[in-house]
Amino acid sequence: MAGDGFTTCLWFDGQAEEAAHFYTSVFENSSVGRVTRYPEGAMQPAGSVMTVEFTLDGQKFLGLNGGPEFTFSEATSFMISCETQEEIDYYWDKLTGNGGRPGPCGWLKDRFGVSWQVNPARLQDMIADPDPEKAARVTKAFMSMGKFDIAALERAYAGE
Repeated sequence: MAGDGFTTCLWFDGQAEEAAHFYTSVFENSSVGRVTRYPEGAMQPAGSVMTVEFTLDGQKFLGLNGGPEFTFSEATSFMISCETQEEIDYYWDKLTGNGGRPGPCGWLKDRFGVSWQVNPARLQDMIADPDPEKAARVTKAFMSMGKFDIAALERAYAGE
């Protein structure tokens, strides 16, 4: 029994509140919730932010300022499914801006080091197509991309 459902906890080194405000500015239907602070005698300075609750388009998160012991890696990423090229451009630009870094195949790291995949909604259907030639063409096309180009993927899928 999960009680209140699932919440993704992200470990930061002092940037949890900044990250929560940044992410809620990027995603619609998002908000910052309760903020807790470290008490006297804790592992971080008294009064500094310990946790911040936030919701991104209905998904619950908890930012924890735990210190420098742990960092983010590509082993965990958040996938954003986009219907249009405009959506891909929007998320790509927002998340790579101000210190984020673009990566290959629709992947990027934001300025906090969190990995994201900004993908066309149809990508999984195209690469899972029962026609192996279609799937291979799309895979070859996306392997050469950083930010995804939906029109180019559709042309590869169609064999153009």
